[in-house]
Amino acid sequence: MNLATLGRRVGLALAAPAMATAFAFSLAALVLIVSGSDPLVAFGEMLENGTRLETMVDTLNRATPLFLSGIAAAIGFRMNLFNIGVEGQYLMAAFFAAAAGGAVDLPPVLHVGLILVVAVTVGATYSGIAGVLKVTRGVNEVISTIMLNGIAVAGLLPFLVRALADDSGSANVPGTTEISESGRMPSLNGVVEIFTREIGKGRELSSVLLIAAAVGVLYHVFISRTRFGFDLRASGINPFAARVGGVPPQRMVLIAMLLSGAAAGLVGMFEVLSDKFKYDQSFVQGLGFGGIAVALLGRNHPIGIAIGAVLFGFLDASSGVLQVSGSASREIVVIIQGVILLAAVVAYEVVSRFREREEARMAALALQATPTTSNAGGAA
Repeated sequence: MNLATLGRRVGLALAAPAMATAFAFSLAALVLIVSGSDPLVAFGEMLENGTRLETMVDTLNRATPLFLSGIAAAIGFRMNLFNIGVEGQYLMAAFFAAAAGGAVDLPPVLHVGLILVVAVTVGATYSGIAGVLKVTRGVNEVISTIMLNGIAVAGLLPFLVRALADDSGSANVPGTTEISESGRMPSLNGVVEIFTREIGKGRELSSVLLIAAAVGVLYHVFISRTRFGFDLRASGINPFAARVGGVPPQRMVLIAMLLSGAAAGLVGMFEVLSDKFKYDQSFVQGLGFGGIAVALLGRNHPIGIAIGAVLFGFLDASSGVLQVSGSASREIVVIIQGVILLAAVVAYEVVSRFREREEARMAALALQATPTTSNAGGAA
């Protein structure tokens, strides 16, 4: 592959998200103008606030669970499954992991390891219910995971939180027993400060970021560099052809749902291991649906998902200054995020069609440059 071809591929890969982001900010600027705000001032304040070290730490902390949620959704997408149940899976996993972590007192490595194992196991188990329903009863995973979300968020978790609440905690916000120091992950501030300056305002970069990075690497290697990953993708593209090739589609569906749920179980670990150190009724929600958006924006590729997660994290972390300064409503960020996602879907389709036409043109040029059999015989 020459440099021109590589540059063309990279350009096409970056064109869609770049177009979507530019369109989203343009539309947001129009909304700000109509509402009486100056978009240059609002965006300038967001950029200035977002490039501060403390805000960048917030950005990475917000991006970490979104990235893990995006990986969980992407595993299902690569199998042509729509696991919309990441929300319920990570909340269930976070509760049981926090409850297990608060109930024991172990050496640091074992304590953190136990919490992670419980989170992965519970997430995979809850997602596996939808997989079993699909392969045994043909229940669509979208329907089953939506119902499982409702059962978890509105049924099981409120009951479990109140039933297993720590009596020593706040009566207004019942929750599990707080995890002791041995079950908490250290911050990465010391590493960052070697290359920058002291991080102020009490901000701490969570080392859960390293777990997310490891999950991203494992996802890429497993999906793109192993025989099993190839079988999983092939089964998602054409289950009938995969069955002929000896790949059992039903087993692949179940494994994909289990793996997706296992990744989803890690989404809440930032709160459990680095922030709240317990599960209560104020536990962060919405990360499951945010991860679906990030996975779609990143086209199920770990690098694309990481860029999407950082972008969404930047918008969330840097938008707080708008509310303080009064230059614009903070809700403009929600508009930007929604428009980016919608525009990305359209932009990817436009780029895909352009790529197909470009490949057809290059193939035609290659055929014209290749001498035909008759010409070769005449020359002889």
